[in-house]
Amino acid sequence: MARSLRVSPEYIDQVNTALQRHGYPSQQSLANEVEIPISTVESFLNGRPIDYQNFIKLSNELGLNWREIAYEEPENPLIQSSKSQQLRLEKKRDGLQQVWDTQHEKVNRIRQGLIIENGTTNQFQLEEQLKKEEVRLTNLEAELNQIEKALELALTSKIPENTIQISLTKTQPKNWESSPFITGAPITQPRYFFGREKELKRLFNLLKRHPLQNAAIIGKKRSGKTSLLHYLKNITTTPSEQLRPGQKYDWLPHPENYKWVFVDLQDTRMQSRKGLLKHILESLNCKVPTPCNLDHFMDVVSENLSSPTVILLDEIGVGLQRCPELDDTFWNSLRSLATNHTRGNLAFVLSSPESPSNLARSTGHDSPFFNIFAYSANIGAFTEAEARELIASSPIPFPGEDVEWILTHSQYQPILLQILYRERLLTLEEGENDDSWREEGLQQIKPFADLLDEKSQGKNESTSN
Repeated sequence: MARSLRVSPEYIDQVNTALQRHGYPSQQSLANEVEIPISTVESFLNGRPIDYQNFIKLSNELGLNWREIAYEEPENPLIQSSKSQQLRLEKKRDGLQQVWDTQHEKVNRIRQGLIIENGTTNQFQLEEQLKKEEVRLTNLEAELNQIEKALELALTSKIPENTIQISLTKTQPKNWESSPFITGAPITQPRYFFGREKELKRLFNLLKRHPLQNAAIIGKKRSGKTSLLHYLKNITTTPSEQLRPGQKYDWLPHPENYKWVFVDLQDTRMQSRKGLLKHILESLNCKVPTPCNLDHFMDVVSENLSSPTVILLDEIGVGLQRCPELDDTFWNSLRSLATNHTRGNLAFVLSSPESPSNLARSTGHDSPFFNIFAYSANIGAFTEAEARELIASSPIPFPGEDVEWILTHSQYQPILLQILYRERLLTLEEGENDDSWREEGLQQIKPFADLLDEKSQGKNESTSN
């Protein structure tokens, strides 16, 4: 087995869709479930190499065949190998494994030395040595990968024992469908995000000019706040072939210059000062100081932040209610950083069920940080045009009367539209033409009755009886 594996490029979309399909609202929630660092999960979902055991564990958790999605070098030749050649490969693998283990320990020792080294000259020498040793470790790993892939395929082949035919050519991917509706998780892929055109225009107008300005996204639970934060972060740099035809993406004049940091304050690791500050610095590719405290964080960011940067704070209410380390001193420092020490290059966009200032007061905070959000995007139901656009994206066209029924009973609320859309599409795919899906749909949207007005709630209840 290779020491590291990565997702093949043609499977990256499928892997990310599997995350949503299996009910994970964020990458962090998957990391928590499988007890793997978030950085490893991010690498897995973006096609970067990770340890093979973690690769298999994540693949299994998402219901994926790890052998199928793993990348294999296309240049590997077709090899005819006898039993004796197989034994030679195994012997070479075992020898290389010992060398790899020794090199891995050496790299770790150098990394530890860098942590405790304070002298500038010695630190520079250690950094240069580390680069060279890491290159050697990578080369050893690549060679191990080649041998172990060949041996693995040989052992699983049904070719007679005296002749092992090893073909390392990548098989063609199967036709996987992406889910056209997403009901249990935030939408992270821009092509599946609909609506909010007015809010997007206002938000990007605040972020495309200097100095960058702060904004709040306000709405009830399940109104799509988190999905909107992800869309802000991803839409301007997503390749056009991964978007819907005609989907707008040119919101910023130079999107490649922007840095985005997404913070999920429901993640327990974001609920301490050190954990949150470390996450922000790592996302900005800044060196994490020792100790990683508020003073050092302010120094690093103020000295190094030279490009437009947006920090997205999701579920700010959780941070205020459950995180004692995120006190007024902490929030005051973030305000000072944005307004006085980053030359207009830093902005915050947060999500909240109510205005930041009201939320702060109700949780016992009086930091002026919560008064810098001059624009609030209040999100609720879609417009009728936005709701119809979502339904029209169905791979199977809906009958007109079903479209009108869905619009009426959802009141254009995004989560309700998605649920009713899902129920109708499933029956169409099964060839069912009766109206039983409507009763099921009404049952499925009952948990979200707070999104509907009282008149509609009564109508839905009488319809389902």
